[in-house]
Amino acid sequence: MTIDTIHWSTQIGYPILSLLQLLPLLSLFAIWLLKRHPLLVPAAITAASIELLLGIDLWRHYDSSVSSMQFSETAQLFSVLNYQAAVDGLSVVFILLTGLLTLLLILYGKVRELKPYNHLFMATFAVEACLMGMFVTLNLLLFVLISAVQIGIVGYILWRWGNSPDKGMAMRRFYQFMSISILLLLTGTLLLGWNYADSHQGVWAFDLIQLAKAPVSETFRSVAFFLLFYGLAIRTPLFPLHGWLPLVAEHGNVAVGPTLLLGLKIGIYGLFRFVLPLLPTAVIEWHNYVVTFALCGIFYAAFLAMMQDNLRRLLAYAVISHTGILILGVFSLEHAAFMGSVILSLTFGLALAALVFTTGLLYRRTHTTLLPNLGGLFDNLPFLGITFLIGGLAIIGMPGTPGFDAVHLILESAIHKFGALVTIASALGNVAAAGFLLWAFQRAFLAPRPAGAQPYQNIAITKAEVFVVSSLVVVLLSAGFYIEPWLKLIDQPLSALSALYTSH
Repeated sequence: MTIDTIHWSTQIGYPILSLLQLLPLLSLFAIWLLKRHPLLVPAAITAASIELLLGIDLWRHYDSSVSSMQFSETAQLFSVLNYQAAVDGLSVVFILLTGLLTLLLILYGKVRELKPYNHLFMATFAVEACLMGMFVTLNLLLFVLISAVQIGIVGYILWRWGNSPDKGMAMRRFYQFMSISILLLLTGTLLLGWNYADSHQGVWAFDLIQLAKAPVSETFRSVAFFLLFYGLAIRTPLFPLHGWLPLVAEHGNVAVGPTLLLGLKIGIYGLFRFVLPLLPTAVIEWHNYVVTFALCGIFYAAFLAMMQDNLRRLLAYAVISHTGILILGVFSLEHAAFMGSVILSLTFGLALAALVFTTGLLYRRTHTTLLPNLGGLFDNLPFLGITFLIGGLAIIGMPGTPGFDAVHLILESAIHKFGALVTIASALGNVAAAGFLLWAFQRAFLAPRPAGAQPYQNIAITKAEVFVVSSLVVVLLSAGFYIEPWLKLIDQPLSALSALYTSH
């Protein structure tokens, strides 16, 4: 690759998308050089902060009045694997969320004392580089390949900093499911590339713009849709493809891995970025079936959550249940529902981080996440109790959080698209979700200690821990009370996508 094959966007004056991907890799290298140097933690925090500032600069210069992709950067790597990067408002939302959560994960790793710090920080920056690459690339094949690398690193984090004797089993189950996910995605990607080559004299391509210009034949479209959809549904995860999550939640790392894996909702982003634009006919043909699975998942996971005595497994089923609401919004195929799904994904990332951070800090003090062994924690740790409560209520749409507007937009579209029965069922599922999250809060924080249990000692929360969890609460509530900038950011690109389905 020579320099004259590269085109940099001049909208900002420097290659911001490349820097967003390269800075975490440079940070990883710096952490490797520092090893256990006293400057290791400050250097990691500084690097993560600069990455977040880059994301904010991208947001500042993004023109939300247009629907086209912006800040384009291109480079020819190989014949079919070319570097084609650009962003729209959807990408910017996920980039900002990634930058914020990475910084907070670095801080959490320090206050939680997840040693060795250098290994944790290197793995976290490697995942951030992968995520940034996935959120800016327009090449479907590159998206899938980077996703495979990211899964490999997250699996290592889940195992390396897990605290269960069965963490090896959980990691194997995780890799089994994720290998199938990547295989399905890769097969669907190659099928779309083959379809393109069939109408372009044997020339293969995987760029979103090029693939969109080649209508998928009737022979391929349903197969391609299910390959890509199921590949992303495993990651999301959607019922009934969720079997890996409860095991990983129970036996893997409490907070870092789940935040990187679930809080950023790669599956939802992949649906919006590639599946819906490339396969509109297949999506319309099968969306009612997808919504049926989503509704089943809402109630199935809520019912199982009520049966859990382990707080980790309960939160895993909360993820599965709320994924059903997200999928309902995506496959309502209307502009308002699209916006609701993206905002709910943003809410989910922030709220889930608050929940798992709180759970991790509780585990540090009590050495258990079994609800029968907890109780009475609000007297000793009221701040963590309030954080847990706000995180849980945000996911289910508490007024004052972005989840309120998101759920409202999704249900409003659902009643227009599917009628009252589906909408009422979804709303009841959301009520059930509220029930099991409040039930978990009551058992862990408000219920009396079990008979004969020793009183808690020396469990006061530190100032550093207060800063980490309060940052999430502040951002969550700020976004809830001032949602307009986020709605404006995603309005135009999602309007263009919904117009594609209005015309069908």
